[in-house]
Amino acid sequence: MGLPVHPPKVEVFDLAARTNTDSKGRVRTVDEYRLEPFGLYMAREIVDHPKLTYVESWLLPELNLRVSDFRWRPGHERVQDFYLDVVSVERGTRRWRTVDLYLDIVVSATGFAEVLDTDEFVTALRAGLLDEETAQRAMCATHTTVDALARHEYDLASWLRTSGIELDRRTPEP
Repeated sequence: MGLPVHPPKVEVFDLAARTNTDSKGRVRTVDEYRLEPFGLYMAREIVDHPKLTYVESWLLPELNLRVSDFRWRPGHERVQDFYLDVVSVERGTRRWRTVDLYLDIVVSATGFAEVLDTDEFVTALRAGLLDEETAQRAMCATHTTVDALARHEYDLASWLRTSGIELDRRTPEP
């Protein structure tokens, strides 16, 4: 495909230090971590981004997903309710870690789910950055998620409730 290829992006969620080390190695202060029976919740500011100001994310290991809800700067809003990264999640008592598996899904309750970055996924697979088992897991997670969203009229919360997952949100302080 001729696209530049990058290794899978890794993030670290340090519960003890209340930090999130993003995929570029930048350490960010976290406002809130919350362990849930189904995964981990994180809320933090997004610093120095031209379009985004805040993110709430839920790591869902059993579904191979990171669900994110972004706050947008005025004039940069998008028609999306959630951004889903297909990831591998490693749980820890003090630290969690995600490895991005390239595929993403944008979800809107207005009636759509769009799979993004399939070009990156294929390029990474061809370059040997993903093994077949991991690639298969990523594809299965993506198809299962899109199918479930369609069956629930693209209402992510409704679908997740069928698995006992409730996405409780935080309201950032002004």
